[in-house]
Amino acid sequence: MPRKRFEWKLRDKTLSLGERTLIMGVLNVTPDSFSDGGKYQDPDRAFAHAVEMEEAGADLIDIGAESTRPGSARISEAEELRRLVPVLKRLRNKLTIPISVDTYKGNVAEKALDLGVDVINDPSALTFDPDLAKKTAQSNAGLILNHMRGTPETWAKLPPLKNVVRTICAELDASAHRAQRAGIDRRQLVLDPGIGFGKRKEQNAEILAQLAELARLELPILIGASRKSFLSTLLPASPGTLSAETEFATAAAVTAAILNGAHMVRVHDVKAMRAVVAIADEIARSGAEI
Repeated sequence: MPRKRFEWKLRDKTLSLGERTLIMGVLNVTPDSFSDGGKYQDPDRAFAHAVEMEEAGADLIDIGAESTRPGSARISEAEELRRLVPVLKRLRNKLTIPISVDTYKGNVAEKALDLGVDVINDPSALTFDPDLAKKTAQSNAGLILNHMRGTPETWAKLPPLKNVVRTICAELDASAHRAQRAGIDRRQLVLDPGIGFGKRKEQNAEILAQLAELARLELPILIGASRKSFLSTLLPASPGTLSAETEFATAAAVTAAILNGAHMVRVHDVKAMRAVVAIADEIARSGAEI
């Protein structure tokens, strides 16, 4: 599907979206994330991994200090800042690419922005803390609105969502308007349909197949399917375990996302997925020229 091009405004810089797929590298500084929990809690190790991802081809880095894996419990603002702040201080002015922070808390976002962060990635799309939009607007930072249904603690109990793509589009459209009312320029926004965030496994495939519906909102699209649990449940390998098969499944999901119109992909293994993105982009360009 041909992608519309956008200029994404981030504080003192602009990223071009649509000519090629941008890669967002994941840096979890948590003890309990589903694929790399505990590996990068130390600020020096986090710094080294961020530099490694930049060198591998990441276009931006997304740092998360609170896990949103299925079943995970919420943590306090103080605990999130305790994990996050030392890493942000260690990274400040050390990368040439933008830094994003994954948080739904307004005060955490404010502190991150004070430490030079360029983007706030809100996993709740402004439904948990409306003040986050105001804090982001004051800094002219980019804002990613990720669709979440329920909370990680309740996902396993939720029934399948009716009209999943239509519902996601309507709710993200409402979140985008909420952000604009708080003073955020529409050019600062990116939408993420929230693969795995309260959706059943078969519905995640449906979302990827129908990204054209989300594109009708006239905003850039980010997809974060990397190592999500729905991939492993579709495979013969044991559910919940990281395997070579899961990495291949991630590559397939990334390719599908790009061919269906995603502007950015959020991944754990930047080096491997860079090759996947390059081939998918070439196929997408060839298809657009026919």
